[in-house]
Amino acid sequence: MTKKERYEKIIAYFQKHRPVAKTELIHSDPYELIVSVILSAQCTDKRVNMITPALFEAYPSVYDMAKAFPEDIFLYIKSCSYPNNKAKHLTGMAKTLVNDFKGELPADINLLQKLPGVGRKTANVIASVLFNLPHIAVDTHVFRVAARIGLTTHAKTPLQTELQLTKHIKEDLRPLAHHWLILHGRYVCKARKPLCSECGVTDLCKYFKSALNR
Repeated sequence: MTKKERYEKIIAYFQKHRPVAKTELIHSDPYELIVSVILSAQCTDKRVNMITPALFEAYPSVYDMAKAFPEDIFLYIKSCSYPNNKAKHLTGMAKTLVNDFKGELPADINLLQKLPGVGRKTANVIASVLFNLPHIAVDTHVFRVAARIGLTTHAKTPLQTELQLTKHIKEDLRPLAHHWLILHGRYVCKARKPLCSECGVTDLCKYFKSALNR
């Protein structure tokens, strides 16, 4: 099977079985999205969604958060991973967004990465979710699933994974493909105990075939 055929079959499967796929982070505007994405680093979306209601009630806009101190933010996010660092990132992000971007999130991933707490993955999430731009954010789920089902080959870094995926996935499908892989990794192709019996692409999966031969 060629790489092109593998991509076509896997994309066709997700198009049929998961035609709607979107972020599970609850947000109502760009400000809430970027805060949630920053908080989601090495933390579950479920936990983030538990934290943010009180946080957004206290700081309903980026202008409100820009006036806060990290120790203030910490009180609202202390149950998530790395709360000290994330509190600093959030206040820094808010201040930079207000001072340098007039409170408006830029669509360009290079400009987004000028915001504290925003790396390439977060920038790609914002660009694809908020602006529907053809970017694929690579988190641990995307990295793992893409390798297991053979979409990537010998990718050792998130960037290598991203470049291989964007090479073979059409621009209009990239924002959707990002969520296909995340959700498949979150609920089916789990890290420690993948639910292969519930997976619809085992006939294409290199990980599954290798497991059968053990």
